[in-house]
Formats: sequence, C-alpha cells, structure tokens
Amino acid sequence: MHGPRMLECDLLVIGSGASGLAAAVTAAHYGLKVIVAEKATQLGGTSAWSGGWLWIPRNALAKAEGQQESAEEPDRYLRSQVHQDQLNELQRTYLERGPEMVDFFQQHTAVRFYSGTRMPDMRDAPGAALGGRSLCAQPYDGRALGDWIYKLRPPLDVISLGGMGIAGGVDLGHFFNATTSLASMKHVTKRLARHIWDVLRYGRGQQLVNGNALVARLLRSALDLGVEFLTSAPAVQLIGTAKQISGAVLEIEGQRVEVLARRGVVLACGGFPHNQARLAQLTAQTTPKQPHYSAAPPENTGDGLRLGEQVGGQVADDLVHAVAWAPVSLVPRSNGQYRNFPHLIDRAKPGFLAVGADGQRFTNEADCYHDFMNHLFASTPAGKPYAAWLICDHKARNRYGIGWAKPFPFWACYYQYKGYLFRGKTLAELAKACGIDAAGLEATVKRFNQYAAQGEDPDFGRGRSAYNKAQGEVLHGPNPSLRPLQGPFYAVKLLPGSLGTFAGLKTDAQARVLNTEGQAIPGLFAVGNDMNTAFGGYYPSGGITLGPGMTFGYLAGRTLAGHQYGG
Repeated sequence: MHGPRMLECDLLVIGSGASGLAAAVTAAHYGLKVIVAEKATQLGGTSAWSGGWLWIPRNALAKAEGQQESAEEPDRYLRSQVHQDQLNELQRTYLERGPEMVDFFQQHTAVRFYSGTRMPDMRDAPGAALGGRSLCAQPYDGRALGDWIYKLRPPLDVISLGGMGIAGGVDLGHFFNATTSLASMKHVTKRLARHIWDVLRYGRGQQLVNGNALVARLLRSALDLGVEFLTSAPAVQLIGTAKQISGAVLEIEGQRVEVLARRGVVLACGGFPHNQARLAQLTAQTTPKQPHYSAAPPENTGDGLRLGEQVGGQVADDLVHAVAWAPVSLVPRSNGQYRNFPHLIDRAKPGFLAVGADGQRFTNEADCYHDFMNHLFASTPAGKPYAAWLICDHKARNRYGIGWAKPFPFWACYYQYKGYLFRGKTLAELAKACGIDAAGLEATVKRFNQYAAQGEDPDFGRGRSAYNKAQGEVLHGPNPSLRPLQGPFYAVKLLPGSLGTFAGLKTDAQARVLNTEGQAIPGLFAVGNDMNTAFGGYYPSGGITLGPGMTFGYLAGRTLAGHQYGG
C-alpha cells in the first residue's frame, strides 16, 4: 500500500449498508469529517440486495396523501406484535423519530422515497394499517454516481433479470403480464432495451431500484458531503478501551492502517448471517448437519459483534428469534458452489402450495417469510432435517416463475438440467422425483383444490388477511392467493435461511453500545444488524430492518455531531 499508514477523521463508520451510510451522511451534514470503511470490494452490504423498504409509521409522505393517524395506532400495533403492555425506550424512540429521519433525508440529501400506500402491515392485529406506513427509495439513475457506480454492489444476480433490478408493484406487475398485455409488453421491452444499452455502454445496469437505489442515493449524498470511502478494508480491532473508543485498525492491501476517530466509531457490519458458529450458539435450528443458508452477502460474518465484545459490549442472547428467518433455495453455480435464493413473493401467488416430506401442508404459504419458517420448524419431527417443497403448476410457473426458475419465455428444462427445478406430469411422479410421500401429497392437493376452487382455505386461512391479499394476484378472484393446481407440476426445495440477523450489541436509544452494567461505552455506536433488534426477536412488519437501521443511524450521526435534539 502506498501513502500514510495512519488516517484521521471525526467519525469512522465500519460498514456501508443503509444504516451505516445514514450515520455517515447525517454526521457529515453537521460538519464532521467522516470515513466509511467497507470489508467487501463494493459498497452497500445487504441493503444493496434488499427490497429497500422501511417501516416508518406517520411519515410525511403518507400524511401528504391524506393518511392521517394518531400516534396510538402504530403504538398499539407494535405492542400487539412484540407482546408487551408498554413499549420500551428503544421502541418509542423509533416510532417518535422515524418520521423526523425521513424528513431529514428528503430535505437535505439526494434520498427520495415514495409511499407504500397499498402496502399493509404483515398481520391483521389491533392497530394494523392497510398502507401508508411503508416507504421505498425512488428509482435512481446510476449515471449520476459517475465512476462510483462501479463501487456499488449490483442487485443480487439470482433475483435480478440479467443484472437488472425489478421494482415491486407496477413494475413487477408489468413483467408478470408481459405475454398477455400489450402495454406491459411495451413497458418490459423498454426496460430491457435500456438495460442492454446500459450494459453495452457502461458495463452494468443504470436503472437502479429497490435497495440498490436507496444505497445509490445515500452514496451520492455522502460523496456530496465529502465522506471518504475505503473498500477491501476489514476492521481488525478497535483502538482504545472500554473507557473511550478512538478509532480502529483496518487491514488494507495486507497492511494494518490505524484510523483515528476523534468523536468515535459506528459499527454497521451487517450482523452475523454467515457465521455458523455464532448462529449455532443463538439458534437451535443451526447445527453441523443443518447449516444456515442466508441471502445476505457472504462478508457478513459478525465482525461488528466481535469488535464490540472485545471492549465490553454485550450481544443479546435472550431473543425469541435471533435471526430474520426466510425460506431459501440453493441455486447451483458454475464453480460447484451455490447462491441462496430468498422466497419472498412466489409462495403467495395463486397456483402454489408448500409441503413437508410427508406431503402435508404446514402453514399459510402467503404469510410472512419469518412465520413460514417458524411453522416449518414447529411441524418438523424431532431429529428430521428442516426442509420443505414449494410446488406450483404449469400455469403458475409460466406466469410467475418459481424461485430462480424464471417464468415463460424462459425454458423450464434449463432449470431442471441444472438440478434446481423438479417436474412431474402427475403428483405421484413429482413426489418420486422429490422424495415426498406420494399418498400424502395427493391427498393434500385434492383437499387444497377442493376448497381453493371456492376461494377458501379452512386449514390455514390463506388469502384472508390484507397482507395475503396484497401478496397474491390482486385481480384474481374469488381469493387473490388461491386457485386449484393442475398438472404438470413443478417443485423447488426450501431450506432454512435468513435475510439477516436480529441479535446484536445492546445499545441505548442513541445507538450507543452498552457494557455489562448498562452504561454507554464512550465513542462506540452500533446500528443496523450490529445493533440488537428493538423488537425482541419478533418480526412486526416488512421494513423493520431498514426502518430502525436508518432511524438509529440518523440518531447516532446527530449524537456524534452534538445535535441529539432539534436543529
């Protein structure tokens, strides 16, 4: 490495996801000199692969659309989801200051959101809303980043279409309808043509959506404020003691570089979804025989938690769930390894159902991915591996695809050849190919079809909740999530995975890391998945990772700059 082996700044942020960038941008806005150190070669962390949604009740965009609600309603909903009579300080701070965070980024940075007017809370419970509490970053033209676009982690390849991200809602709907609607075909053709042109001219797509757009907007904001970025720069250890943290040692090009941070350090390393040892400590479902398959980037191995523990920080071990569970399927790679595909959308569509090895359904397939996995765990006999099969018929595969297997006009035989997708002309043939109990599967589908034809699911109530309806096919009736399945049939194997981790370093409401006595460690903050979840290991609604992540990142930045309140 050429140049100095010691750097100085006011604030060092370790990690470059949305939470860390929120802290960096806020602190830089208030005049601090900020350095962001990223372990990976590209910026963005898990956020760049995410859907980019934030759960921020009572935000200004919802109010502008006429969706006014009292503070009591989200308070009541959150209490019902975390099973508490009263919210704690962390939870109250999140609800109170989340809207302030949104206003700050909308008014002072390149970040722009659009409102999830039709995005309901995940569960029909006291205080639930049918929309307006969720936000997503507006699409962004990557060309505005200049050469920095090549430092941005691209969308997750197994989910994107040739590297092109597809936004939810209207955009995704056009892709589903491309073969049946002229307007949708035009939309998709235009999107694909633009993407191909961008790849030929710039080497990668420039139409950024979802979490990729959120990170790009935060990155642009940080660059405009003079934030300095270091990539391929993992943190080795913190500088200082439990009495004062004043920087960290990074490893850059094989050499150790000290970064002295006058105000402190923010840990934002993305949690530990790829640390099998810590996962085994904190989850009963992770063992040597039952690995954990996370959809988060492989660099997220718990560095922030390790650094915090070295100076007296405490990682929570008392959560209901230590990770944000999600079903994943293993996508084979040319090098003999696998990429993990998170099944967030397909399960809820008409023409799908999920069964265990016994051929029996075990849950409402259209419910939250976190709930889906917990029901699988509960229904799996002791000593048996946790696994399920997602099944659809030919019509559903053609329209929606199934996991990594893209819909028509992509050929199903390619995914079969790769060993990812299984097919059977009959249920018995499919059961044999997958190792599912044939009699159980046939009985299950017969019962499912009988009621699905009437738009009913007496076993699990699929399609009844507002969330189920929104996740299904809105124009499909009588139930947006149900219809009978008809052969031929397809299946993909689902395994235990996650979108990230919940267990993190215990902090106060300013994101300051706490020691064993509950006192703040001066100069040390944790945000995002390095910060212990505010929700006790429950999953209240979509966007409860990025929502608190950016809110407490914003609060950490203000605190470090001496602007905790107002101004």
